[in-house]
Amino acid sequence: MDSSGETRITVEVVYATPGRQTLIEIDVAAGATVGEAITLSGIRAAHPEIELAGASVGIFGRLTPLDAVLREGDRVEIYRPLRAGPREARRRRVEGSRRAGKN
Repeated sequence: MDSSGETRITVEVVYATPGRQTLIEIDVAAGATVGEAITLSGIRAAHPEIELAGASVGIFGRLTPLDAVLREGDRVEIYRPLRAGPREARRRRVEGSRRAGKN
């Protein structure tokens, strides 16, 4: 509880690019949502490319909606859009290994 008697919880908000990971630990009011934590963290100032409207987010690797209520110690993860789907990425890896073997 803080001085006003409000119960607070600590959560982390995380976003990563290929070259950089940002992790921000914040205290929020009990009952805060994923979307509120992202906004309160200020992470979008460090990563203006984040578009919450279409972004996938999760807690500890499990997709979750922005209005999900947080619990103490949750790790909110903001996911970047995929450049290629899993099938396409695998196909590219296989083709690359085949070409490498023919040298």
